[in-house]
Amino acid sequence: MKTQIAIVGAGPSGLLLGHLLRAEGLDVVVVERASADYVLGRIRAGVLERTTTDLMDRLGLGERMHREGLPHDGFNLADGERLIRIDIKALTGKQVMVYGQTELTRDLMDAAPGRDLQVIYEAGDVTLHDVEGDAPYLTYVKDGKAERIDAQFICGCDGFHGPSRQAFPASVARAYEKVYPFGWLGILADVPPCNHELIYANHENGFALASMRSETRSRYYIQVPLDEKVEDWPDDRLWDELAVRLGPEAGARITRGPALEKSIAPLRSFVFEPMRHGRLMLAGDSAHIVPPTGAKGLNLAASDVYYLSEALTGYFRRGDNDGIAGYSDRALARIWKSERFSWQLTMLMHRFPSNDPFDRRMQVADLDYIASSVAAQTTIAENYVGLPL
Repeated sequence: MKTQIAIVGAGPSGLLLGHLLRAEGLDVVVVERASADYVLGRIRAGVLERTTTDLMDRLGLGERMHREGLPHDGFNLADGERLIRIDIKALTGKQVMVYGQTELTRDLMDAAPGRDLQVIYEAGDVTLHDVEGDAPYLTYVKDGKAERIDAQFICGCDGFHGPSRQAFPASVARAYEKVYPFGWLGILADVPPCNHELIYANHENGFALASMRSETRSRYYIQVPLDEKVEDWPDDRLWDELAVRLGPEAGARITRGPALEKSIAPLRSFVFEPMRHGRLMLAGDSAHIVPPTGAKGLNLAASDVYYLSEALTGYFRRGDNDGIAGYSDRALARIWKSERFSWQLTMLMHRFPSNDPFDRRMQVADLDYIASSVAAQTTIAENYVGLPL
């Protein structure tokens, strides 16, 4: 099989990139190691920046998102009994949209056949070849048969553990990583949220987050040590702890229910440079990971995809190689700013095992400053809704 662009990974970044390129009339094939059902079964983020929602609207795929999603004008930082509201709409003129990543992926997936976006699921042993030359290709196994796709460019949207980043030679690769000494224990339940906006809480027992997927489905998290087990947290214990960490007002409004899903996710900050080598470009989690604090993961992938689709369209439509050559630097400039915001918010709202009384007083001073400063709140709001492309 031959194509102009082969995309590895059919998560939201790979599908979004595929749709944007197909909208420009380019030939695209997407390969995904997992089944479509498995991809849709992943429980992920649910707060979308304007960048992400604008791309869905540009593709004409935003109708269900606007009908079922929840526009939010702000969010809250909590510290004990204090609730600091960041009014992002008043401070920036923009909103964010609460709409589950699973639902966005479903919209992209459902639209693929009608837009002639070919997606090959359950493609095993995907391997990239000759990415430094002018004729890269990838091989995979489907239904026990070896297959090959020849392309002019390969785009790696295959996540942190995918093969695309591994195809970069060690001589050009640089990885920057910070592993945090805790994880997030999350529970998904069909109960109404305790608050109409997100609450990020710093409590002496550790961080907590009150979030939602809809007006009837809630997503909550608490900070736990890395050696904790999900089995150690029956539903009642987790609900009790959430009520304590979120504070008396929000805690009193929690509606309890059986867990639809419960898991522990470790936290890390990770950036891989460069994001282009020869005819291979990376986007999304294959190149960077952010802590979920601040909801940047999917949104950073969307900005990568925006830059990458522009670069590839310029190359094939106008013979312009500048976008390809500059893609990595352009994407990384925004990535590092988002990494900084997620890191700062993580440091501010979590209790670290190494924290001493001085560190805690610094957190309190930071929160005091944010509570009293419009300038500080504006900086947070600008980062939360998404920095300009």
